[in-house]
Amino acid sequence: MHRNGYKGRKFGRERDQRNALINGLALSLIDQGAIVTTLPKAKELRPHVEKLITKAKINTLHSRRQILSTLHSVEMTHKLVDNIAPKITRESGYLRISKMPSRRGDNADMAKISFVDDLSDAPKKPNTDSKANKAASTKSSVKSTQKKAAETTAKKVKDKK
Repeated sequence: MHRNGYKGRKFGRERDQRNALINGLALSLIDQGAIVTTLPKAKELRPHVEKLITKAKINTLHSRRQILSTLHSVEMTHKLVDNIAPKITRESGYLRISKMPSRRGDNADMAKISFVDDLSDAPKKPNTDSKANKAASTKSSVKSTQKKAAETTAKKVKDKK
């Protein structure tokens, strides 16, 4: 049988399984910002997610409902429309596919797919506090809370007299 006129990759799955695979990868990408998968899956995922991002940039009720009908996750839809889409400044080409070393077990071509634009809000401060410092600060905050509670009860007692 010839493959002329057959569009898309089959991945050895039926249509509903393929759609579930692509939607699962899209959810993971939106949630984590970057994922590592096989190269053919990454190439198939890119146009799917880029269409969702284009709809998310419109930011209307209709576009939200279209995205929700594809992703089937209210949380990820809100994250895409409210957090990710406003930070993307380009008109198209929102995703980048970088080739990775082949997978060890079956030598499959691997790729990392991620957003081209930086989506981080602010650089996170490195966690330099040790456990002892955290415990001491927690104890001091508990003591200060207990002191405030004692003061308020003393004021209430004075007011009643």
